[in-house]
Amino acid sequence: MLEVHDLVVEAKVGDALIRLVDDVSFRLDAGGTLALVGESGCGKSMTALSLMRILPEPAVRIGAGRIELEGEDLVQVSESRMCKVRNSAISMIFQDPMASLNPVHTVGRQIVEAIRSHRDVPKPEARRLAIELLRSVHLPDPEKRIDYYPHRLSGGMCQRAMIAMALASRPRVLIADEPTTALDTTVQAQVMALLKSAQRETGTAIILITHNLAVAADAAQNVAVMYAGRIVESGPAREVFRAPRHPYTVGLLQAVPDGADIADGAEIPPLTEIPGNVPRPGLARRGCAFAPRCPRAQPRCAEERPDLVLQDGGPRAVACFFPHEAVLR
Repeated sequence: MLEVHDLVVEAKVGDALIRLVDDVSFRLDAGGTLALVGESGCGKSMTALSLMRILPEPAVRIGAGRIELEGEDLVQVSESRMCKVRNSAISMIFQDPMASLNPVHTVGRQIVEAIRSHRDVPKPEARRLAIELLRSVHLPDPEKRIDYYPHRLSGGMCQRAMIAMALASRPRVLIADEPTTALDTTVQAQVMALLKSAQRETGTAIILITHNLAVAADAAQNVAVMYAGRIVESGPAREVFRAPRHPYTVGLLQAVPDGADIADGAEIPPLTEIPGNVPRPGLARRGCAFAPRCPRAQPRCAEERPDLVLQDGGPRAVACFFPHEAVLR
Protein backbone atom coordinates (compact mmCIF):
# COMPACT_ATOMS: atom_id res chain seq x y z
CA MET A 1 0.00 0.00 0.00
CA LEU A 2 2.67 2.51 1.06
CA GLU A 3 6.45 2.25 0.82
CA VAL A 4 8.88 4.89 2.06
CA HIS A 5 12.46 4.66 0.81
CA ASP A 6 15.41 6.59 2.28
CA LEU A 7 13.32 9.62 3.25
CA VAL A 8 15.28 12.72 4.23
CA VAL A 9 13.62 15.87 5.59
CA GLU A 10 15.83 18.95 5.86
CA ALA A 11 15.48 22.31 7.57
CA LYS A 12 17.35 25.38 6.42
CA VAL A 13 19.01 27.27 9.26
CA GLY A 14 20.99 30.20 7.93
CA ASP A 15 23.19 28.80 5.20
CA ALA A 16 23.16 25.28 6.64
CA LEU A 17 20.82 22.35 6.06
CA ILE A 18 20.09 20.12 9.03
CA ARG A 19 18.40 16.74 8.85
CA LEU A 20 15.20 16.27 10.84
CA VAL A 21 14.43 12.87 9.30
CA ASP A 22 17.44 10.86 8.20
CA ASP A 23 17.18 7.98 5.67
CA VAL A 24 13.91 6.57 7.00
CA SER A 25 12.43 3.56 5.20
CA PHE A 26 9.36 1.45 6.00
CA ARG A 27 6.36 -0.19 4.38
CA LEU A 28 2.68 -0.32 5.28
CA ASP A 29 0.56 -3.24 4.13
CA ALA A 30 -3.05 -2.85 3.03
CA GLY A 31 -5.37 -3.06 6.03
CA GLY A 32 -2.45 -3.17 8.47
CA THR A 33 -1.23 -0.88 11.23
CA LEU A 34 2.32 0.38 11.65
CA ALA A 35 3.28 2.21 14.85
CA LEU A 36 6.05 4.82 14.86
CA VAL A 37 7.21 5.16 18.46
CA GLY A 38 9.84 7.13 20.33
CA GLU A 39 10.34 10.14 22.58
CA SER A 40 9.24 13.64 21.62
CA GLY A 41 11.67 15.16 19.13
CA CYS A 42 12.58 11.86 17.44
CA GLY A 43 11.08 12.84 14.08
CA LYS A 44 7.78 10.93 14.16
CA SER A 45 5.46 13.84 13.40
CA MET A 46 7.86 15.32 10.86
CA THR A 47 7.75 12.00 9.03
CA ALA A 48 3.95 12.15 9.01
CA LEU A 49 3.88 15.71 7.66
CA SER A 50 6.24 14.71 4.87
CA LEU A 51 3.94 11.83 3.86
CA MET A 52 1.12 14.37 3.48
CA ARG A 53 3.43 16.89 1.78
CA ILE A 54 2.40 19.63 4.21
CA LEU A 55 5.84 20.64 5.45
CA PRO A 56 6.38 24.38 6.03
CA GLU A 57 8.33 24.86 2.80
CA PRO A 58 10.78 26.30 1.91
CA ALA A 59 12.14 26.39 5.47
CA VAL A 60 11.56 22.63 5.81
CA ARG A 61 11.47 20.34 2.79
CA ILE A 62 11.94 16.78 1.60
CA GLY A 63 15.59 16.53 0.64
CA ALA A 64 15.68 12.99 -0.76
CA GLY A 65 13.84 9.70 -0.90
CA ARG A 66 10.61 8.28 -2.27
CA ILE A 67 7.08 8.01 -0.85
CA GLU A 68 5.27 5.47 -3.00
CA LEU A 69 1.52 5.17 -2.52
CA GLU A 70 0.35 2.20 -4.59
CA GLY A 71 3.33 2.78 -6.90
CA GLU A 72 2.94 6.56 -7.28
CA ASP A 73 5.83 8.61 -5.89
CA LEU A 74 4.23 11.44 -3.89
CA VAL A 75 7.55 13.29 -3.70
CA GLN A 76 7.48 13.88 -7.45
CA VAL A 77 3.81 14.70 -8.08
CA SER A 78 2.57 18.26 -8.59
CA GLU A 79 0.82 20.18 -5.82
CA SER A 80 -2.48 20.01 -7.74
CA ARG A 81 -2.18 16.24 -7.88
CA MET A 82 -1.24 16.10 -4.21
CA CYS A 83 -4.39 18.07 -3.34
CA LYS A 84 -6.42 15.25 -4.89
CA VAL A 85 -4.39 12.59 -3.09
CA ARG A 86 -4.88 14.20 0.33
CA ASN A 87 -8.01 12.93 2.05
CA SER A 88 -9.16 10.88 -0.96
CA ALA A 89 -6.21 8.46 -0.72
CA ILE A 90 -4.31 9.48 2.40
CA SER A 91 -5.70 11.39 5.37
CA MET A 92 -4.46 12.51 8.76
CA ILE A 93 -5.74 12.92 12.29
CA PHE A 94 -3.64 15.66 13.85
CA GLN A 95 -2.20 15.65 17.34
CA ASP A 96 -4.27 18.49 18.82
CA PRO A 97 -7.92 18.41 17.68
CA MET A 98 -8.73 21.74 19.37
CA ALA A 99 -6.00 23.43 17.32
CA SER A 100 -6.72 21.52 14.12
CA LEU A 101 -10.42 22.36 13.84
CA ASN A 102 -11.27 25.82 12.54
CA PRO A 103 -12.71 27.73 15.53
CA VAL A 104 -14.87 30.06 13.41
CA HIS A 105 -16.76 27.30 11.57
CA THR A 106 -19.08 24.66 12.96
CA VAL A 107 -17.92 21.08 13.12
CA GLY A 108 -20.58 20.14 10.60
CA ARG A 109 -19.49 22.73 8.07
CA GLN A 110 -15.94 21.44 8.21
CA ILE A 111 -16.99 17.81 7.72
CA VAL A 112 -19.36 18.78 4.89
CA GLU A 113 -16.48 20.63 3.22
CA ALA A 114 -14.31 17.51 3.48
CA ILE A 115 -17.08 15.38 1.94
CA ARG A 116 -17.87 17.75 -0.93
CA SER A 117 -14.22 18.32 -1.80
CA HIS A 118 -14.03 14.69 -2.95
CA ARG A 119 -17.63 13.71 -3.72
CA ASP A 120 -20.12 15.37 -6.05
CA VAL A 121 -23.08 15.59 -3.69
CA PRO A 122 -25.40 18.54 -2.82
CA LYS A 123 -25.09 20.20 0.57
CA PRO A 124 -28.20 18.55 2.11
CA GLU A 125 -26.88 15.11 1.23
CA ALA A 126 -23.41 16.01 2.48
CA ARG A 127 -24.93 17.17 5.77
CA ARG A 128 -26.81 13.87 6.11
CA LEU A 129 -23.57 11.99 5.47
CA ALA A 130 -21.77 14.17 8.03
CA ILE A 131 -24.38 13.30 10.67
CA GLU A 132 -23.95 9.61 9.87
CA LEU A 133 -20.18 9.96 10.21
CA LEU A 134 -20.55 11.64 13.60
CA ARG A 135 -22.90 8.89 14.66
CA SER A 136 -20.44 6.25 13.47
CA VAL A 137 -17.75 7.69 15.77
CA HIS A 138 -20.26 7.67 18.65
CA LEU A 139 -20.55 11.42 19.10
CA PRO A 140 -23.64 11.87 21.32
CA ASP A 141 -26.66 13.55 19.71
CA PRO A 142 -24.99 14.17 16.31
CA GLU A 143 -28.04 15.93 14.83
CA LYS A 144 -27.56 18.67 17.42
CA ARG A 145 -23.80 18.75 17.79
CA ILE A 146 -23.17 18.99 14.07
CA ASP A 147 -23.97 22.70 14.45
CA TYR A 148 -21.64 23.21 17.42
CA TYR A 149 -18.45 25.22 17.17
CA PRO A 150 -15.33 23.36 18.34
CA HIS A 151 -15.08 25.27 21.63
CA ARG A 152 -18.42 23.78 22.72
CA LEU A 153 -17.07 20.24 22.47
CA SER A 154 -14.79 18.42 24.89
CA GLY A 155 -11.36 17.23 23.82
CA GLY A 156 -12.65 13.70 23.29
CA MET A 157 -15.59 14.94 21.22
CA CYS A 158 -13.29 17.10 19.08
CA GLN A 159 -11.09 14.07 18.49
CA ARG A 160 -14.14 12.08 17.38
CA ALA A 161 -15.07 14.91 15.00
CA MET A 162 -11.52 14.87 13.60
CA ILE A 163 -11.74 11.11 13.04
CA ALA A 164 -15.08 11.56 11.26
CA MET A 165 -13.55 14.24 9.03
CA ALA A 166 -10.52 12.09 8.26
CA LEU A 167 -12.75 9.14 7.33
CA ALA A 168 -15.15 11.22 5.23
CA SER A 169 -13.52 10.19 1.96
CA ARG A 170 -12.75 6.60 3.05
CA PRO A 171 -8.97 7.03 2.61
CA ARG A 172 -6.77 4.04 1.86
CA VAL A 173 -4.12 5.28 4.34
CA LEU A 174 -4.88 7.05 7.61
CA ILE A 175 -2.13 8.74 9.64
CA ALA A 176 -3.04 9.11 13.31
CA ASP A 177 -0.59 11.47 15.03
CA GLU A 178 -0.81 10.95 18.80
CA PRO A 179 -4.62 10.49 18.60
CA THR A 180 -4.95 9.89 22.35
CA THR A 181 -2.75 12.73 23.65
CA ALA A 182 -4.34 14.83 26.42
CA LEU A 183 -7.32 12.45 26.71
CA ASP A 184 -8.16 10.54 29.86
CA THR A 185 -7.67 6.78 29.91
CA THR A 186 -11.31 5.90 29.24
CA VAL A 187 -11.55 8.23 26.25
CA GLN A 188 -8.18 6.97 24.95
CA ALA A 189 -9.57 3.43 24.85
CA GLN A 190 -12.74 4.65 23.08
CA VAL A 191 -10.75 6.53 20.43
CA MET A 192 -8.51 3.55 19.70
CA ALA A 193 -11.58 1.29 19.51
CA LEU A 194 -13.07 3.71 16.94
CA LEU A 195 -9.96 3.53 14.79
CA LYS A 196 -9.94 -0.28 14.93
CA SER A 197 -13.65 -0.39 14.04
CA ALA A 198 -13.15 1.97 11.09
CA GLN A 199 -10.23 -0.13 9.91
CA ARG A 200 -12.30 -3.32 9.99
CA GLU A 201 -15.16 -1.70 8.08
CA THR A 202 -13.15 0.12 5.40
CA GLY A 203 -9.86 -1.79 5.18
CA THR A 204 -7.93 1.42 5.77
CA ALA A 205 -4.23 1.03 6.53
CA ILE A 206 -3.08 3.05 9.57
CA ILE A 207 0.17 4.69 10.56
CA LEU A 208 -0.08 5.23 14.32
CA ILE A 209 2.34 7.79 15.75
CA THR A 210 2.63 7.56 19.50
CA HIS A 211 4.94 7.66 22.48
CA ASN A 212 2.51 5.38 24.34
CA LEU A 213 4.00 1.90 24.04
CA ALA A 214 0.90 0.24 25.47
CA VAL A 215 -1.25 1.77 22.73
CA ALA A 216 1.25 0.71 20.07
CA ALA A 217 1.46 -2.85 21.39
CA ASP A 218 -2.32 -3.19 21.44
CA ALA A 219 -3.09 -1.61 18.07
CA ALA A 220 -0.21 -2.32 15.67
CA GLN A 221 1.00 -5.41 13.86
CA ASN A 222 4.36 -3.81 13.10
CA VAL A 223 6.43 -1.16 14.87
CA ALA A 224 9.31 1.15 13.98
CA VAL A 225 11.24 2.75 16.85
CA MET A 226 12.64 6.18 15.97
CA TYR A 227 15.50 8.04 17.60
CA ALA A 228 17.07 11.32 16.47
CA GLY A 229 15.33 11.18 13.09
CA ARG A 230 16.27 7.57 12.30
CA ILE A 231 14.61 4.19 12.69
CA VAL A 232 16.76 2.19 15.11
CA GLU A 233 14.61 -0.94 15.40
CA SER A 234 11.68 -2.35 13.45
CA GLY A 235 9.72 -5.55 13.11
CA PRO A 236 6.52 -7.29 14.24
CA ALA A 237 5.19 -5.45 17.28
CA ARG A 238 4.83 -8.60 19.39
CA GLU A 239 8.45 -9.59 18.80
CA VAL A 240 9.88 -6.10 19.31
CA PHE A 241 8.06 -5.55 22.59
CA ARG A 242 8.65 -9.05 23.97
CA ALA A 243 12.31 -9.26 23.00
CA PRO A 244 13.70 -5.80 22.19
CA ARG A 245 17.20 -5.76 20.76
CA HIS A 246 18.19 -2.10 20.50
CA PRO A 247 19.27 -0.55 23.84
CA TYR A 248 16.94 2.39 23.20
CA THR A 249 13.91 0.12 22.80
CA VAL A 250 14.94 -1.71 25.96
CA GLY A 251 15.18 1.61 27.80
CA LEU A 252 11.75 2.73 26.61
CA LEU A 253 10.15 -0.49 27.81
CA GLN A 254 11.94 -0.40 31.16
CA ALA A 255 10.58 3.11 31.71
CA VAL A 256 6.98 1.86 31.49
CA PRO A 257 5.35 0.99 34.85
CA ASP A 258 4.30 -2.65 35.06
CA GLY A 259 1.20 -2.88 37.24
CA ALA A 260 1.33 -6.68 37.15
CA ASP A 261 4.46 -6.61 39.29
CA ILE A 262 2.92 -4.50 42.06
CA ALA A 263 1.28 -6.51 44.84
CA ASP A 264 -1.57 -5.05 46.88
CA GLY A 265 -0.10 -2.67 49.42
CA ALA A 266 3.43 -3.06 48.11
CA GLU A 267 5.65 -0.09 47.51
CA ILE A 268 5.66 1.00 43.87
CA PRO A 269 9.16 0.43 42.48
CA PRO A 270 10.90 3.41 40.88
CA LEU A 271 10.89 3.62 37.11
CA THR A 272 14.10 3.16 35.19
CA GLU A 273 14.95 6.29 33.24
CA ILE A 274 17.10 6.80 30.18
CA PRO A 275 19.71 9.38 31.20
CA GLY A 276 20.16 12.49 29.10
CA ASN A 277 17.98 13.86 26.32
CA VAL A 278 17.31 13.36 22.63
CA PRO A 279 19.98 15.38 20.75
CA ARG A 280 18.86 18.55 19.05
CA PRO A 281 18.39 18.20 15.27
CA GLY A 282 21.51 19.11 13.35
CA LEU A 283 23.83 18.81 16.32
CA ALA A 284 27.19 17.84 14.82
CA ARG A 285 28.05 14.30 15.88
CA ARG A 286 29.76 11.20 14.65
CA GLY A 287 28.82 7.65 15.33
CA CYS A 288 25.58 6.45 16.88
CA ALA A 289 23.29 9.24 18.08
CA PHE A 290 22.21 7.15 21.07
CA ALA A 291 25.77 6.38 22.20
CA PRO A 292 25.97 9.17 24.85
CA ARG A 293 22.91 7.69 26.61
CA CYS A 294 23.57 4.00 25.94
CA PRO A 295 24.73 1.62 28.72
CA ARG A 296 26.18 -0.76 26.12
CA ALA A 297 28.19 1.85 24.17
CA GLN A 298 31.74 0.99 23.15
CA PRO A 299 34.43 3.22 21.56
CA ARG A 300 33.29 2.11 18.11
CA CYS A 301 29.83 3.56 18.75
CA ALA A 302 31.25 7.07 19.07
CA GLU A 303 33.09 6.81 15.74
CA GLU A 304 30.79 4.83 13.41
CA ARG A 305 27.08 5.07 12.68
CA PRO A 306 25.38 1.66 12.57
CA ASP A 307 23.11 0.83 9.64
CA LEU A 308 19.64 -0.64 10.08
CA VAL A 309 20.37 -4.31 9.41
CA LEU A 310 18.03 -7.28 9.20
CA GLN A 311 18.58 -9.76 12.02
CA ASP A 312 18.78 -13.47 11.22
CA GLY A 313 17.26 -12.92 7.78
CA GLY A 314 14.42 -10.68 9.01
CA PRO A 315 11.83 -9.41 9.56
CA ARG A 316 13.51 -7.81 12.61
CA ALA A 317 15.94 -4.99 11.86
CA VAL A 318 18.24 -3.20 14.32
CA ALA A 319 20.71 -0.32 13.96
CA CYS A 320 23.20 -1.27 16.67
CA PHE A 321 26.70 -2.75 16.84
CA PHE A 322 26.01 -4.41 20.20
CA PRO A 323 22.31 -5.34 20.28
CA HIS A 324 20.69 -7.37 23.04
CA GLU A 325 20.22 -11.02 22.18
CA ALA A 326 16.88 -11.30 23.95
CA VAL A 327 15.15 -9.44 26.77
CA LEU A 328 11.91 -11.30 27.31
CA ARG A 329 9.10 -9.42 29.02
